[in-house]
Amino acid sequence: MFGMRRFGVALAAAGLLLSAACKGDAGANAAEAQAPAKLAVSIRTAGGATRQFNVEVARTPAEQERGLMFRTNLPADGGMIFTPYPADGGPPREASFWMKNTPSPLDIVFIRPDGTIATIAENTIPFSETPVKSGEPVGAVLEINGGKAGELGIAPGDKVTWQGQGQGR
Repeated sequence: MFGMRRFGVALAAAGLLLSAACKGDAGANAAEAQAPAKLAVSIRTAGGATRQFNVEVARTPAEQERGLMFRTNLPADGGMIFTPYPADGGPPREASFWMKNTPSPLDIVFIRPDGTIATIAENTIPFSETPVKSGEPVGAVLEINGGKAGELGIAPGDKVTWQGQGQGR
């Protein structure tokens, strides 16, 4: 009887270890599934230079609502592209963004459906709830580190491209 009890305890311990291992894998897979998708974005300036960014993609209404809120360390070539905009479908429309809960200044690049830059809101004010508007209908919006557009010579009229551009409309 004592041998049977020891076997039962060993079997239960093995089951717990196996269960914990499976949960660990599931947790890792869930974290991977929640990791933001990355996308290479290129901007061709009027001067002929190409500027590259490796940005997160905000496609759903929830992702677009959250944006870069609470982020404190954006890579130099990082950012977020909101594509398609608006996420809930329909034709391009005037975009209105704010900096609520966003601790770092951003350049907000408003992109027309043809891929050209309509306007750039440079060095937006952290935590501001004042609307930042595109001024015209846009098909995508790119957020990058504040001051980066000026530093790299990015301006209205420059051409923005990325894989899958124009899909989802």
